[in-house]
Formats: sequence, structure tokens, C-alpha cells
Amino acid sequence: MDDYQVVINGEEQYSVWPADREPPAGWRKTGFQGAREACLAHIEDVWTDMRPLSAR
Repeated sequence: MDDYQVVINGEEQYSVWPADREPPAGWRKTGFQGAREACLAHIEDVWTDMRPLSAR
């Protein structure tokens, strides 16, 4: 069930957002959708540096 989507902001920080809603201002879709647990697993795989982009 595709209830959630993975979103990212300009600081390259990830979050989970309901798939049927547009992300809030400053966030954009990554193209990954799925169950909440699948989205969280995807974020764990791709978000290897937790520091905001501006701190890297």
C-alpha cells in the first residue's frame, strides 16, 4: 500500500509525508513511495550523512 512518500528539503534532510498530499513549502518529492516502514528503510539507506548540507 502506497500510503507515504519520501520527501527531501534543500538541506538534503529526508522525511516521510502522506502520499496523497503535496509536500510542505521547502520540501520536494524524491519519487519513492510505499508503506511507512518501507519509506523509513529507504531513508536509512540513502541518508548516509545526517548533517544538513550547509554544515558539510
